[in-house]
Amino acid sequence: MTRRLTLQKGVIYGPVDSRRLGRSLGINLSPVSYKICSFNCVYCHYGWNKYLKSDLSDYVKDLPPVARVEEELENVIKAMPEPPEYITFSGNGEPTLHPDFEQVVDAVIDVKKRTGVDARLAILSNSTALDDESVVRALGKLDVRIMKLDAGTDEVLKRINGPAAGITVDGIVKGLKRLDEITLQSVFVDGEVSNAGDEDVEAWLGRVEEVKPTYAQVYSLENVPAMSTLVGVPMGRLNEIARRVKQRIGVEARTY
Repeated sequence: MTRRLTLQKGVIYGPVDSRRLGRSLGINLSPVSYKICSFNCVYCHYGWNKYLKSDLSDYVKDLPPVARVEEELENVIKAMPEPPEYITFSGNGEPTLHPDFEQVVDAVIDVKKRTGVDARLAILSNSTALDDESVVRALGKLDVRIMKLDAGTDEVLKRINGPAAGITVDGIVKGLKRLDEITLQSVFVDGEVSNAGDEDVEAWLGRVEEVKPTYAQVYSLENVPAMSTLVGVPMGRLNEIARRVKQRIGVEARTY
């Protein structure tokens, strides 16, 4: 592990060299002065939330409007000596919680057309807003949907992800089944709390089987987590989990 990351201070950041997406230009649709999200994950490299919310309607003044995202993205792309491989919705919190997420996606697509940049559009999402029809439509317009599922039971969900009220594993799985061609991202941790034991992994595998993703990513800690007593899961264990995904579900899983 390297360090605890500080919140992104703007709407557009990077490009960063992502271990999963290569040279990626990030879009942050969350506030820049505090952390708000529908999950409060023990492993989050931005630290603990200030607010745990799945509805950001009371925080709109702190969210970037569509026009600002469009303008800043276009300016950054035009100033780059080389285009990014990906433009990725990620940032300080869950991007799909932005009330105008679909309009933002449409604006980003327009910027791509105007600038002629050939970057693929991706998202790193915690999968908690998939009961929103506009979010599902917007995700369908992206090239790569990397969607989170760390838990097979609500007990583990609460232990690892600290969800906002009303968020359940059943709800997440139901939402994920509405999407086509998703990459499932799953973080396994150990230490003070864990989701890497045999019983937890078996429950998680059952949920992965329900979702039937196109691809899976299995990984552990890279940066300092919110809960300082966590430790990373060894690569040997991650590889074992990935093999079980392949054997049981027939889906390729890559470890990081």
